[in-house]
Amino acid sequence: MRATYWMVSASIAGLVIATPALAQDGTSGAATPTDGDEGAIIVTARRQNERLQDVPASVAVLTSAALERTGATRAEDFVQLTPGVTIVTGTAEAGDTQINIRGMNGARDAESSVALVVDGILKTNTAQLNQDQGTLRQVEILKGPQGAIYGRNAAAGAIVVQTLKPTDMLSGGVKASYGEHDTWGGSAYLAGPLMPGSGFVLSGSYDRSDGFYKNAFLDDASVVDDYRRWSVDGRVILGMNSDTMLDLKARYGEHHGASLPFNAAFALPLFAGVNPAFYEDVNRHPFNFYSNVRPTNDQTSFDVSAKLEHDFGGMKLTAWALFSDIKQDLVADGTSADFARYISAANPAAQSSVDACFASTAALTGYPVNQPGFIGAIPVPFIFAPASGSTFGPYSPTTCDGIQYQLRNQKDISGEVRLASSGNGPFNWQLGAYYLHIDRTVGVSLGADEGQGVIKQLYNAPDTVNPTSLLLADDFNTNVYAAFGSVDWKPVEQFSVGLALRYDSEHRTSSSLVPTASDPFTGGPINPGQAFGPLVPQSGTYDQLQPKVSLSWRPSNTFNLYAAWGIGFKSGGFNNQGSAALINQNFNDGVTLGTINAGVSVQDQYRKEKSSAFEVGMKGSVFEDRLTFDLAGYYTRVTDMQFFEFFVGGFGLLRVVSNIDQVDIKGAELNLGLKVIDGWRFFASGNLTDSEIKKNASRPYTIGNKSPYTADYTINLGTEITAPLSEATKLLVRADYRVTGPTWFSTVQCQTRPSLFSGLLPISALALPGFVGDANYCQSRREAFGVLNLRAGIQTDRFSIAAFANNMMDRKYLAEVIPAIEFGGSFISPGARRLFGVEASAKF
Repeated sequence: MRATYWMVSASIAGLVIATPALAQDGTSGAATPTDGDEGAIIVTARRQNERLQDVPASVAVLTSAALERTGATRAEDFVQLTPGVTIVTGTAEAGDTQINIRGMNGARDAESSVALVVDGILKTNTAQLNQDQGTLRQVEILKGPQGAIYGRNAAAGAIVVQTLKPTDMLSGGVKASYGEHDTWGGSAYLAGPLMPGSGFVLSGSYDRSDGFYKNAFLDDASVVDDYRRWSVDGRVILGMNSDTMLDLKARYGEHHGASLPFNAAFALPLFAGVNPAFYEDVNRHPFNFYSNVRPTNDQTSFDVSAKLEHDFGGMKLTAWALFSDIKQDLVADGTSADFARYISAANPAAQSSVDACFASTAALTGYPVNQPGFIGAIPVPFIFAPASGSTFGPYSPTTCDGIQYQLRNQKDISGEVRLASSGNGPFNWQLGAYYLHIDRTVGVSLGADEGQGVIKQLYNAPDTVNPTSLLLADDFNTNVYAAFGSVDWKPVEQFSVGLALRYDSEHRTSSSLVPTASDPFTGGPINPGQAFGPLVPQSGTYDQLQPKVSLSWRPSNTFNLYAAWGIGFKSGGFNNQGSAALINQNFNDGVTLGTINAGVSVQDQYRKEKSSAFEVGMKGSVFEDRLTFDLAGYYTRVTDMQFFEFFVGGFGLLRVVSNIDQVDIKGAELNLGLKVIDGWRFFASGNLTDSEIKKNASRPYTIGNKSPYTADYTINLGTEITAPLSEATKLLVRADYRVTGPTWFSTVQCQTRPSLFSGLLPISALALPGFVGDANYCQSRREAFGVLNLRAGIQTDRFSIAAFANNMMDRKYLAEVIPAIEFGGSFISPGARRLFGVEASAKF
């Protein structure tokens, strides 16, 4: 592993030396063009306007020109243009987004590690990270802990977005696109004055697609990764260009589409003697979808904010308030067919579900499913009933795997007051306070599938069409209080020192929403934790002091040498109550169908995450700004890193957050940009990240493995040509090639572990020794892949038309791999395939 790291390091260094023309366009840290002179780019990386060149940190910038020329509109687009940053989004549901910056990942079902700041206002719901935020004018991606400056959830970095402000004269624009797979997109905006000193912006967007993958079983085949989404944004600013300004904003959006586009890949090497598909390289998996349940994902989001700014002359007051309400749920096929959960009923009221399971199996005997799957005459897995049994895998065309319904609703209200100096003297300072209240409801409900549809609610009685057999549901309330301040001192023009400090205190409570009821199939409680007594409310307080120190030396106007250190923080919290009991019952302390003693430790309450990060770097330009560079090295120690784990078995499924006690991360980034001639640019950037798990009480055998969800390296290469065709018309050609290095998605990597099959085999009719069912995860790493995007078109001041090809080479890759260690396999989701299309726009 270390040899691979240094081989890639040498390769990138060789690329830079041998190919100086392939260079990053500016020190922005992203393979994107800029609006002319690098020194003209103004950013807000420290909550104040300053030249990008002068910021003592790694900052990737997409200017308005870059956004237009790349077609970037969402976080998934920004990330692909930025070295050292990767994203997993939409694999489970629309609001599920995890952004990884330099080895630090936002754990699913926990808080994000990346703050989203839109027009100066912090948005705290993870579901907002990959939403359309209106008509964009600039995007900054800050790397490293930014909590002291930008606040909550900025442990790994921050995405700072600026949108269109009202214009002095009425103006507007419209854009429309069409691509393969019935993919449509459109956006429009209108901006202008309302009265002297006041103006408005109104914008909207709509896009839809049938998706790249089809369901082979359902009549409506386009139900795997399809979507329809739209949003509308409004903004009114009163008192522009005056001492007092009021900025009012509102947004409403909807998303309707599919969910959980996953297949399963087994990791059972000793089963491979029967069928090689039992031990499968996840990167070679042939994706097929045939669930009998139409997967759905519905989301509505609404937020409204007000921001007041008043200039006192020597200092400025900024105060804002935000209300956000996001509701989302999903329905999908289940995962439990191979563990016979819905075959025998303890309650006669559930007999219809058992009958439906046997009937659907008989009707579909011989139906082709992914290997090693097989549908025989009865729903008992064939490894235990070789003559006529079945192996379904999850998401099968039968009713035997049940239905899952997941709910995640969140309302939050937040506000901040900040007082800052004018920024004109050698001392600049800021001082402020922040408050946030979150009311969040999260539920996972599993029920039987009788083939009669789905009742979209968390609990369904035994006599309904999908009676509930497992329910984990809780109401979470959070109150956050924070105070912060910073000071920047520039004793001489060439040198500056920055110190920022923030204190956060988060008080969290959790109360169960699970009724006292029995599982109609096992007779036990629908939440295993209820077997040990009532689920009582839980509470906890998590606090942290977050300092940040930065130094900058600028011997010339075109060179900056800097160093920075800071503390990052993410609050701890609660899993659904009953999670720890469920894991112990099924994997540790006496499994119902056999004991595997997995030795995995998960708690209903997970700890706060803390990181200490160092960075040193230099940025600058030579040859009259024709060649720009940005080089940085970093080291981060993460304590109690929060990590998402997935458990599957006869009980159904379970999503939890656990802690990795210590992870050390180090790496380097290089960005180069070369302007060959006016109108022709080359750019290149690379990141290397080397991480190691030092301590992990949850799974002690994973010490020495890499940080999950972290690519070993990323490389961005590209070029852009802007050539005049006439006095009013120009040709624009843009190419971006992104390479994402090998990535592990679990703490368990190239290791062998007991699975549920290890416990089932000795007590089955086969009477095989348990080790035959052990799983090995060496083939569960996503391999490196490269994606090429091309755009070419004609542009005038008012009109443009372009053709585009996303993933031009039709590279097959995986969006995510979720190993379910004790299950004996992984759940894998495919990445987007090639998409050809055209786009046209007009503005006035």
